[in-house]
Formats: sequence, C-alpha cells, structure tokens
Amino acid sequence: MKKLWGGRFDDKPSDITERISVSVHYDKRLYKQDIRGSKAHAEMLNKCGIISNEDFEQIKKGLSLIEDEIDAGKFEFKRSLEDVHMNIESRLTELVGDAGKRLHTARSRNDQVATDTRLYIKDEIIEIKALLINLISILVETAENNTEVVMPGYTHLQVAQPVRFSHHMLAHAWALSRDLKRLLFALDITDSSPLGAGALAGVNYSTDRTITQKLLDFKFINMNSMDCVADRDYMLDVLYFCSVCAMHLSRFSEELILWSSSEFRFIRLSDKVTTGSSIMPQKKNPDLAELIRGKTGRVYGNMIALFTVLKGLPLAYNRDLQEDKESLFDSIDTIKLSIEAMIEMLKEMTVNKERLKQAVFSNYSTATDLADYLARKGLPFREAHEVSGSIVKFCETNGKDFFSLTLEEIKKFSDCFESDIVEIINPENSTERKLSLGSTSLSEVRKQIIELKNIIEKNR
Repeated sequence: MKKLWGGRFDDKPSDITERISVSVHYDKRLYKQDIRGSKAHAEMLNKCGIISNEDFEQIKKGLSLIEDEIDAGKFEFKRSLEDVHMNIESRLTELVGDAGKRLHTARSRNDQVATDTRLYIKDEIIEIKALLINLISILVETAENNTEVVMPGYTHLQVAQPVRFSHHMLAHAWALSRDLKRLLFALDITDSSPLGAGALAGVNYSTDRTITQKLLDFKFINMNSMDCVADRDYMLDVLYFCSVCAMHLSRFSEELILWSSSEFRFIRLSDKVTTGSSIMPQKKNPDLAELIRGKTGRVYGNMIALFTVLKGLPLAYNRDLQEDKESLFDSIDTIKLSIEAMIEMLKEMTVNKERLKQAVFSNYSTATDLADYLARKGLPFREAHEVSGSIVKFCETNGKDFFSLTLEEIKKFSDCFESDIVEIINPENSTERKLSLGSTSLSEVRKQIIELKNIIEKNR
C-alpha cells in the first residue's frame, strides 16, 4: 500500500522501518479527537473558501461514518498506514473520493497530532477532576463522621502527639486539593489550539485559526507555529500532576497498609478490597493499597521518559515525539485507576475507635503537653523539656505510664506540678489545647471541613 507521504519515494519502506514507525496500536485511542479536529478543520477550510460546500458536506458525512465504524468495532486499523491519522484519512478517501484528499489542505500531521493530544487531555482531565473531587469528598465525610476520635500522631513513625482521626484524614484531603490545583493548571496550559500551524512555518493559505479554536472549544491559540508543533510542555504538566498525585496516594496507601495490620488494627478494610493467600488461610492482604503504592514508580518513570525524549530535540518537529503518547496514556490510565481504587477502599473502611483510644493511651503522647504545662508555670521550656523526658525515662524503667503515676511521684520531678496535671496528661484533652490556626482542635477541624466543602462545591 502506497504511503500518503510516498510521492518522492521509489522503494517502499522495509519491514523494520514499518515496524519501528507504527503507532496505530496505541494512538488509535485518539480517533474521536482526530475526527473532531478534522471536522473543525474542514469547516474552517469551507468558510475560508478553500474547499467547496459539497466537499465539506462529503468530508463531514464520511468522518461521521468512520466514527460509527470504529465505535461498532468494524473499522480495520492497518499497520501499513502507521497511525490513527493516516488510517482515518485513507478510509475517508475510500468513502468520498477526492474530497477526502482535500481535507489535509493547510495542515500537517505535526499540528494535527498536537491538536488531537490536547483535545484528548482536556477530555481526560474532566474525568480525573470528577474522580479527585469524589475522593476529597469521601475524605471530608470520613473526617466529619469521626471528629471525636483521637489517635496517636506520628513523626519518624514514632508516637508523637495526640491528634484527631479527622485531622489526619483532612491532611490527605488538603494534599489532594493541591493536586486538583495542579490538574487545573495543566488544563489551562493544554487549552491552546495548535491547529493550522502546519509543519512548522505556517501554511500558504488564507486560513482563520480562530474558527477552529472556537469550534474545538480552546481558550487560546498558540501564537508561534514552530512552538506549536514542538511543544510538549502541556504533557509534562499532566505527567507532573499524575506523579505528585500518585505520590500522595502512595503515602496514604502506606498508612492504610500499616493501620490495617494486626499490630495496629486502627482500621478494617472490606473483604471487597482485600485478597487472601494461596497458602495461609488467615491472611487478608491490602492488595489495592499495595498496588497503588507500586504503580507510583511507573508513573514517575513515564514523566522522566518524556523529559528524556525532549531534552535534546532541536526545533521544530522530530519523530522522537512519537514516543510521547504511551507515557501519557499509561499515566492517565494509572492515575484514574488508582484514584478509583482509593475511593473504593475508603468507602468500605471501618474505623476501630476503641483500638485508637487504646493506642493513644498506651504511650507517652502527652509528654509535650507536660512540658508546656511546666513552661506556663514559669519554668524555661528547655528545662521543662528535660523534666518531661526524665519522667518518661522513669516510667519506662519502672514499667509505668503517665496514668499510673501518683501526684507524689510526679512532684519529685518538679514542685510546679499540681493536681490538675491529671487532666493535662489525658490524651483526649490534649487536642483541645491546640490553639493555633489549622491545628487538631475540634473547632479548627470543623473550619477545615467547611473550607474543603467550599473547594469541592466550587470545583464540581
């Protein structure tokens, strides 16, 4: 089969040239965007007097027939035609004759593929945005249902201070709200039409790029024809969003894995989102969380892969850019799947409130409260810190905890201690002594819930 670009060639491509050049096996997913872009381009050509009304109607009808064929699984994508663009154009010519051959007037595959991928990303961002908002909403709902539950907070994976379980859930919600901002930034960067730039220098026809911009619902037009076809920054922005969001999901997954273990027992994951062992009957494995965590590395790799493809390319278009799509498609598919999996886990998650209470009382999480108590009594904080540490050391040596100490025992460490110290070392009281904005106190948690609900509502 003769290539659509084969006019100056005597010999057909070798088998290896064809095999290394082909991309239709993965870029065929762009068919709807390609057809939409081609219809808009044909309409612009018609309005500018470059093709006739009859040609335009035939092109439009032929493209609709092709879309129906692909939707129905009746379209044959041919490897010899390399990509989705030439497969569709070849079939169009079969259907409508010379009119199909006129479609490619005043455009190149270079601006065509850039248009298709931008349209594809815009469509995908709408879906990802809905998933992200759903996930943030579930986290806010989980927080709202557990505002009274106190748990150990950790640094270095060591018990640090008491926090509300709701505060911990909202920490993840805030991280995802930043991901939402990154996603919308990527949308803004992507929302610029390259169609009509041609191969790199522009086209030799009096076209009107604003027509295709409006028909394809782009906010902007790329103003430099070389930059149009060489730019893949918008893909990097999407891949960066995917990487950061995957990292946030991975960190949360790690906590769910720990918390659902028999050592922690802070939460219980549903049978629907866990798996068993082929040899150990008692096992209930948090596979979804582990897979989310594992897929993060691949998402990172996709971003680095595209950076590496781009780093040495001179302007304008180079065939290396064919390598942009598999990374993009894979990361978008992966982040959507990961968000959906996290939503499913959280929807079915049970919070073990009694175990959390037991955990927060079985350590020295209020040691800082104890030091602050002494500081408010006038002891310099560094001395108060040392006294509190000495009490912890005494308890560890003598098999005690804060709650089994008598007032006489604790006063041996400082005369500043009075009977109200019992309330100070109670972890359930600790969170309400946090007075700063954004803290784990109930009032601040409720403020966060309201603010996040506003973000959700604004972005629905």
